[in-house]
Amino acid sequence: MSLEDQQSLPLSCQSLAPNPPAAREGWTPLFRRLTGIIVAVAILSIWLWIERSPVLREAADLWIVSDPITPADAAVVLGGELDVRPFAAAKLYQQGLVKKILVSQVDDNYPAVAIGVEPHHTEANRLVLLKLGVPASAIEMFGKANKNTRDEAVALLAWSELHHPAALIIPMDIFGARRVRWMFDQEFSRQQVRIEVPSFDAPNYSSTNWWHSDSSIVAFQNEVLKYFYYRLKY
Repeated sequence: MSLEDQQSLPLSCQSLAPNPPAAREGWTPLFRRLTGIIVAVAILSIWLWIERSPVLREAADLWIVSDPITPADAAVVLGGELDVRPFAAAKLYQQGLVKKILVSQVDDNYPAVAIGVEPHHTEANRLVLLKLGVPASAIEMFGKANKNTRDEAVALLAWSELHHPAALIIPMDIFGARRVRWMFDQEFSRQQVRIEVPSFDAPNYSSTNWWHSDSSIVAFQNEVLKYFYYRLKY
């Protein structure tokens, strides 16, 4: 159909006329680029799925930090990770690496705790230590109603200024060690106290299989977010 014929058609018919070849050709390069991007993303996704174990293991290895352990005055049990931190501290005591264990006095102002349905977190840590053979005389609380790691660092600094330890060990779970080490280094930067933050595997995951459970994936994700939040805030 010639251009003159198209112009002679009614509007309703003209709208059904095919687009000029030039308009269709303009979409061809864009379509090819989009197709290429989609194919590349698909190939990358397939490769990541196939190679996910070494990739995710490498991601954890890059994130996890762990200080070497040397004899110290005390091990420090922070709030949280009840199945890791008091157990690691008790092991340090049993190995003779520390003479005392300091337990964070955390804020447990929750209704379930108030009515006795759930135990106070600080008391739970103390009971774990006692159950693992640490004598009550070797357990000491520090701080008062600590709400977060910053509160614990400030409280431990105050304890250190009174007792003048040479070194303290803060055992941590593998994902939280980086944030905790940074926070305590910040608070103790002007003190002659050696802070060691070794990291320990949780009972249900390690750096070699952390992506196998939802809880460990959430733990890793949360610690990455908390680390950058702490860096920005403090």
